[in-house]
Amino acid sequence: MSSADLGRALCIITGASRGFGRTVALQMSRSVKPGSALVLAARSGDELRALQVELSGSEAGRAGLKTVCVVADLSQKEGLESVVKAAAEAFSEDMEHIILINNAASLGDVSRFAKDFTNMADVDSYLSFNVSSFLCLTASILQRFPQRPGLKRTVVNVSSLCALQPFSSWVLYCSGKAARHMMFRVLAQEEPDLRVLNYSPGPLDTAMQQAARSSTGDSDLKKAFSDMFSEGKLLTCEESCTKMMKLLLEDKYTSGDQIDVYDL
Repeated sequence: MSSADLGRALCIITGASRGFGRTVALQMSRSVKPGSALVLAARSGDELRALQVELSGSEAGRAGLKTVCVVADLSQKEGLESVVKAAAEAFSEDMEHIILINNAASLGDVSRFAKDFTNMADVDSYLSFNVSSFLCLTASILQRFPQRPGLKRTVVNVSSLCALQPFSSWVLYCSGKAARHMMFRVLAQEEPDLRVLNYSPGPLDTAMQQAARSSTGDSDLKKAFSDMFSEGKLLTCEESCTKMMKLLLEDKYTSGDQIDVYDL
């Protein structure tokens, strides 16, 4: 394994069907050695399979990259188990790197303010998909692929400025990102042999950003998002992902740190 590639790797990517996750899958395919495998998980089967076809026809696909699609709801135990099972089946003993990209997330209801959330079921549902599944999937992958000589393990949390800074009417999203951020900081302390990265990709031109512009309850924040879009200040997924891949390839970051796209 060299700084020019991520080695012969098993890479698990959640939320891989669109947006940043889809871009990660495409760029990851060009950064791993032949004999690697991508396990792509999302709730949208049609979009996942379209990505699989694209990857199969790529240079990496023709060189032997294996691509596995897992249509799964990660908020459900069965969904998590199906991802871990697919990863175990895609793994081969000559692989030298396990990479988990925790990208799956939802915006939640950003039209309401903190005082409006009186229904526990609404909050529990959001946290189940965005926080509980995040920790349980990471733990399950680490247990399934324990530390051993010759095997590098990297886990990535696709984070946000919202993990560190409050945004009015975004109580669910901010809370979920803050929880994930701290979970990975703890993990980095507990597992010194593990490479742990919280990566904040910045404001991306995605469907989630479009929803934020139309649904955000705080009028000032809503205008700020709309202005960013109209002024061309949103980043493309490709721009941000390229910087994350450079981080992973150079591998010089402090494990557990949050690194923002604008820091690079």
